[in-house]
Amino acid sequence: MKQFKIPKPGKHLKRIIIAAAGLAVAAILAGDASYQIQEQEQAVLTTFGVPKAVQETGLHFKIPFIQKVQKVNTTIQGFPIGYNMGDNTVVENEGVMITSDYNFIDVDFFVEYRIADPVKYLYTSSEPEDILKNISQSCIRTVIASYKVDDVLTTGKSEIQSKIKEMILEQLEEQDIGIQLVNITIQDSEPPTQEVMRAFKNVETAKQGKETAINNANKYRNEKIPEAEAKADQIIQDAEADKQVRINEAEAEVARFNAMYEEYSKNPEVTKKRMFFETMEDVLPDMKVVIDDGDGVQKILPLEPFADSGNTEDETDTYSDTGETEKE
Repeated sequence: MKQFKIPKPGKHLKRIIIAAAGLAVAAILAGDASYQIQEQEQAVLTTFGVPKAVQETGLHFKIPFIQKVQKVNTTIQGFPIGYNMGDNTVVENEGVMITSDYNFIDVDFFVEYRIADPVKYLYTSSEPEDILKNISQSCIRTVIASYKVDDVLTTGKSEIQSKIKEMILEQLEEQDIGIQLVNITIQDSEPPTQEVMRAFKNVETAKQGKETAINNANKYRNEKIPEAEAKADQIIQDAEADKQVRINEAEAEVARFNAMYEEYSKNPEVTKKRMFFETMEDVLPDMKVVIDDGDGVQKILPLEPFADSGNTEDETDTYSDTGETEKE
């Protein structure tokens, strides 16, 4: 009978192990030779220590064990300053700061940023987010310290946010860490303690009362000023009318005096007598006036009886030497 040699099982097992190891290495090499970039994502491909940004999305290939890939998220991210996002508790060493009028205030901010340059983000500094947070805190305290507490609590928030953002952008440009600031907003601002908070509420209530009183006073003023102006205009108009009347009367008196003076210049004696008689008529309107030339001869006939002494006639018949009757 022929004898057959049975092969040793160790040789076949060794071949199987080598083949499996080869397949595993091939699979590893095949897996390490490609990488995928998703939307809102960028990669940094490093070849012998030299980085290069890869922005195109999709499947990419690389040399295994020689090139390395690091991916970064380019979506908008953010972090709080002054409070914890989980339980919304206050972080005093971040949120409590002092204003220009030496009042303490607790202000919460939220910083939004995105990675603009992946290469600088990965290789310029080890903790770029911490650098951004430190810059933000410094700028926040600088700007808050230049405003009064009332502005921080009420009307100055928009202006404060704008100044802080501008200052952070300037410092980020100097640091050049590959991060771009998107926005920074004030989430809340309030006094640091309940006692101070109540005091501020009382101050705000007093301010509102002050504004109400001022508005009421302005309303009263706006109502009364037109009335006073109307009365003043009426008084001025009456005074102007009275002035014009007096001026007209004075001008009439002047014209009368000038006319009288002209007549007086022509015949002074007659004018004097006429003026005397007119004056006496004004002074003694109820008395009878008898005119005599002084020669002692009676010129009035007949004499009026005493019963008629109360008569209010203004005229008396007198006779001149020629026998003519005159009424004076």
